[in-house]
Amino acid sequence: MSTKKPKPSIVYWMNDVLYLNITNKCSSSCYFCFKKFKSGIRDFNLKLETEPTADEVIRELKSMIHRKNWKEVAFCGFGEPLTRLDTVLEVTRWVKNSAWKKARVDTNGHGYLLNKGRNVIQELKEAGVEKVSVSLNAHNKATYNEVCKPAFEDAFENVVEFIKKAKEAGLETEATAVTIPEIEITKVKELAERSGAKFAARQYIPFFW
Repeated sequence: MSTKKPKPSIVYWMNDVLYLNITNKCSSSCYFCFKKFKSGIRDFNLKLETEPTADEVIRELKSMIHRKNWKEVAFCGFGEPLTRLDTVLEVTRWVKNSAWKKARVDTNGHGYLLNKGRNVIQELKEAGVEKVSVSLNAHNKATYNEVCKPAFEDAFENVVEFIKKAKEAGLETEATAVTIPEIEITKVKELAERSGAKFAARQYIPFFW
């Protein structure tokens, strides 16, 4: 008996958070990335066939936003949301003006490298983003390049600078790291806190199958 793969999800949810999966593109290739081993989370298929327009994301949001008193709406899927900065900004404005929910962006911190010449943090803030969660994942450049395999040579420095700029702009700023064997989690925590961010460790789940 064959089981049909579920339609790709633009909007999905866990607990009291609505998540937006707007791209599968990413400027990192972390060896521990969930999408290398799974097609989705829980019953949601996050492998997009095409990238949704801002209007399509908003249409999906409209169908879900009033079903529960969601704590926040978070840009977090199988890719780096700031590869589509304009879509993030447009959808965030709708979230703030029409749904009155907190808006969060989960990012790898490459926003300025992906959007040359733009004041990414200021644009996010003006659109209504209140929180960023940044994947730091290492305490130095060599380790970062080893585990995250970024597309940009100066990615690590930009991640740290992104965290600092977000905090300076008044955004709620969190830095995270996956508890992989290659990193010293206490040193990552120290770097995050020196940069002005709160820190959260995320459990590493090895994929042996």
